[in-house]
Amino acid sequence: MVTATFTPPDERFHGSHDVPGDKSLSHRALILAAMAEGTSRVRGVSTGHDVRSMLGALDALGVAFEGDHVVSPGVRGWAAPAGPLDLRNSGTALRVLTGALAAHPSRVSLTGDASLRARPMRRLVAPLAALGAPVELTDGCCAPVTTGGADLRGAHVTLAIASAQVRTAVAVAALQAEGPSSIDSPGGFRDHTERWLAALGLGRWAGRTRFEILPGLVPPTDYPVPRDPSSAAFLWAAAALSPGSSVRTPGVSLNPGRIGFLDVLEQMGATVERRVTSMVLGDPVGDVTVAGASLRGAHVGGDLAVRTIDELPLVAVCAGVARGETRITGAAELRAKESDRIAAVVTLLRDLGADADPTADGFIVAGGARYRAARTSSGGDHRIAMAAAVAATAAGGPVTVDGFDAADVSWPGFDRALEAAWSSR
Repeated sequence: MVTATFTPPDERFHGSHDVPGDKSLSHRALILAAMAEGTSRVRGVSTGHDVRSMLGALDALGVAFEGDHVVSPGVRGWAAPAGPLDLRNSGTALRVLTGALAAHPSRVSLTGDASLRARPMRRLVAPLAALGAPVELTDGCCAPVTTGGADLRGAHVTLAIASAQVRTAVAVAALQAEGPSSIDSPGGFRDHTERWLAALGLGRWAGRTRFEILPGLVPPTDYPVPRDPSSAAFLWAAAALSPGSSVRTPGVSLNPGRIGFLDVLEQMGATVERRVTSMVLGDPVGDVTVAGASLRGAHVGGDLAVRTIDELPLVAVCAGVARGETRITGAAELRAKESDRIAAVVTLLRDLGADADPTADGFIVAGGARYRAARTSSGGDHRIAMAAAVAATAAGGPVTVDGFDAADVSWPGFDRALEAAWSSR
């Protein structure tokens, strides 16, 4: 376990900083390239451990990687792996691959580390069963997950929650089905997969949230992966916490389902500028600048909570020093992440000297705190580790984070990137 200490910056900071390739889009680009027969190109993938897990699993299925080229026999030609596919800590890779492997001629097992094996996977079962895919869970809830060996049929699938990972698992399975399918859910989800399939001629929108999947072969193509707004959010939060400071992050995904945090920062009083500069397979990409201000409390719930789900620990960190109360609702999913993030966020804020309380589906932060020098723990969760480091921006002394190596799941070298942002003038 690695311990890292972050000393607050002593001056305002300004600068432009690149962030890693988008993790969510890296997973999608790699799975679609691997499903295509032939050679595709995937540029700018995330260097985090989660994406390495996806690469390892695809390699075990007979997909080759030559620089940024992906050479595949196509999903129908994937090999039978020698044993269970180990996705380590990547819930995205496990869920998406469960869908992609649903029509594999062999039964395939997918597993992960202790944290991933404790995360609920039940939400995969009924949607994939509607397509004819038998999905077996361990103890009726968790990984190892076993799938494959099915002839799939088209179906209309409706989800009770807005899960982009489950929607993607259903979509990549439905591409291999006999007959068209559709998927629907509440709004607020990130719709990368749907936009990309539409651009590839493999799907179309049939309503605001309903998407039709047209079964067929995924064509080899070029996937330039934009930079990750969920990673950029940590630099945005650092700027927001420092009145008079600013951070610019070029080339990030501006998918509406990914930038709820920017809407929250604007509600809280930060200045936000976003500019679309290009499109990747129908998905907007552009530059974002955030300037800090004296923050105020906000309510984050409904679709906004869904669109900000990965950044809610950062909302909490900003809320701790904001004027007035901040209330997060509709975020019960936080309890089933790499940690129970509701409990972890409350513990982090209390360690820093702020007043916070958990609720069944979120948390309440009183605001008005002056963060103190503190020691806290990541609890093995990369977003908690990184949020704790960002909190040092507004602290009265150093913040020490035990288990900071958890940050490598999404951003190896984040500690250096944050300190470089703090030192830019």
